[in-house]
Amino acid sequence: MEVDRTFLERLAATVGADRVLVQAPEMAPHLTDWRGRYTGDALAVVQPAESREVSELVKICTAAGVAIVPQGGNTGLCGGATPLPGARAIVLSLARLNRIRALDADNNTVTAEAGCTLAAVQQAAAGAQRLFPLSLASEGSCQIGGNLSTNAGGIHVLRYGNMRDLVLGLEVVLPDGRIWDGLKALRKDNTGYDLKQLFIGAEGTLGIITAAVLKLFQQPRSRATAWVALPDPAAAVALLGRLQAECGDRVSAFEIVGREALALVLEHMPAARDPLPQRHEWSVVVELTDTLADARLDAMLEDALGAAIESGLALDATIAGSIAQAAALWALREDISEAQRIEGVSIKHDISVPVSAIPEFLERARTELLGRWPDARIVAFGHIGDGNLHYNLSKPDALANKDFIALTPEVNRVVHDLVGALGGSISAEHGLGQLKRDEIVRYKPEVALDLMRTIKRAFDPAGLMNPGKVL
Repeated sequence: MEVDRTFLERLAATVGADRVLVQAPEMAPHLTDWRGRYTGDALAVVQPAESREVSELVKICTAAGVAIVPQGGNTGLCGGATPLPGARAIVLSLARLNRIRALDADNNTVTAEAGCTLAAVQQAAAGAQRLFPLSLASEGSCQIGGNLSTNAGGIHVLRYGNMRDLVLGLEVVLPDGRIWDGLKALRKDNTGYDLKQLFIGAEGTLGIITAAVLKLFQQPRSRATAWVALPDPAAAVALLGRLQAECGDRVSAFEIVGREALALVLEHMPAARDPLPQRHEWSVVVELTDTLADARLDAMLEDALGAAIESGLALDATIAGSIAQAAALWALREDISEAQRIEGVSIKHDISVPVSAIPEFLERARTELLGRWPDARIVAFGHIGDGNLHYNLSKPDALANKDFIALTPEVNRVVHDLVGALGGSISAEHGLGQLKRDEIVRYKPEVALDLMRTIKRAFDPAGLMNPGKVL
C-alpha cells in the first residue's frame, strides 16, 4: 500500500519515530484479531503516550482523510479492533496510556487511562483495600479502553453490573481532535444528556476513550466457591432463585457450564481435573462474597446446596476448601475460550435472553440444530445469572468442521431467530465489530438503527472513526 511520507513524518513528529510502526513484522500482531478470524491492512501502527498526542494524531488523520482504528489489548472477539483489508487507516494503539491518574478511597473511585490493563486497575484498587469488580478471563491483557468500548460484562455482572454501571466519567478524543474532559467523579450529575454513555459500547466509532473514572467497592473479606452438578438448565435457574432468596446479594457469580465445554478444558488444559467423580451434563460455578470477615459463607452455601441436593434440584456439589481450590474451580470456567481456540474454529454466539427463558432457548436450539446437523458439537456456557450465554458449535472432525463453518449464516439464522423470538439480543457483551455488523440489521428495529446512524453522522461526518464496525 502506497504511503504518503509526509503523513508518516507528521505522525512521527507527534509521538516519536520509534512509535510509528511501518514494518510488516512489527505491525502484524496488531492487524489480526485474537481469534485469527480477521486480518486487515494499515498504513502504520501508532503508539501515543498521552491524550494530547492522541488529539494531535486525530487531527493529522482527519486532515489527510485517513481512518483511525483504536486498539487496546486486542483481545476482542468480534474483530472490532482490527482494520479492514485494504484500509487506508492507522491502528492507534492505546497501550502506552497506562497510568493510574488518581485513586480516591473515600470516594471509592479510581481514574485510569485507557491503556491500563484490567488487572492493573484491579491491583490498584486492592492496594487501597478496594475492589474493582469487572472480572474477565483476559484481564491480564485486555485494557480498560477496550472494556469500555465493548461495554464488557464478565462473571460479576449479576452483582455489580456491566461496564456501563461501573463508570462515572470519561475523557474522550473526538473525531475532530477536541478533547472532551468528562472525568467527573460524581454519582449524581443531572445536568442534561449523559454523554459518556454514547461512547461506552460504541467500539471506537464515535471517539477515542483515553481515560475513565471507575467505581470501586469495599473488598470482600469472606468468599465461598462451589461447583454444582444439575439435572438440567431449568434446575440452574431454580437454584439461582433459591440462593438469592437464602443468601441475598452475597451471590456475586453464577456461571453455567455444559459438559462439552468442560470436556474441552479437561482435554486441552494440563492442570484441569474434573471436580466431581461422576459425569454430569450441566454444572454451575457459584460464588458468595461478603465484606464481613466472619460471614460463615461456607456454612451458608453448604446448607443451601445440601437442601438443593435433598430436594433433587442439584445432583452433587463440591465446595472449595482453600483459595487454591477455588481458583482451580474457576479455571475450569475461565479456560473454556482458550480450550476452544486450541481445539479449532467454531461458530460462536454471544447471546442474551431473559433468565427465565434460558431453559427454553437451550432446549429449542439444541433440538433444531441437531435435527439439521446431528453430529454438531454444542459448547454452551456463560453468565446464566444475567441471561448471557456463549453458545458455540463445531464438529469434532477437522475436515467436517471446515465444511460446517461454511454454513455459519444458516446456523446463525437458527440461533439468532430463536433469540429474537424470546426477546433477546444477538450480542450480550462482545459487541458487534465486523462479525455482527450486518447481522444486527435483521434484528434491531429500523428506528433504532436510524437513530444510531444519525448519532454516527453527527459525531463523525467523515466516517473515519473505526469504519466498518457496528454500522
